[in-house]
Amino acid sequence: MTAKEKVLAAMNEAGVPVNAGKIVELSGLDRKEVDKAMKELKDEGAIVSPVRCKWEPAK
Repeated sequence: MTAKEKVLAAMNEAGVPVNAGKIVELSGLDRKEVDKAMKELKDEGAIVSPVRCKWEPAK
């Protein structure tokens, strides 16, 4: 499973918009890996931010 897949899985598991720190907790990934994966997911439009500094998978 790639870092991006783990980030998305953690977001889906949370069920609510989460910040990067919470994703680190849920996924067990390193913070740098989470930040890199989130940047790629943002650029792809795979995640959206409904609340400032919190992210969730795009519908």
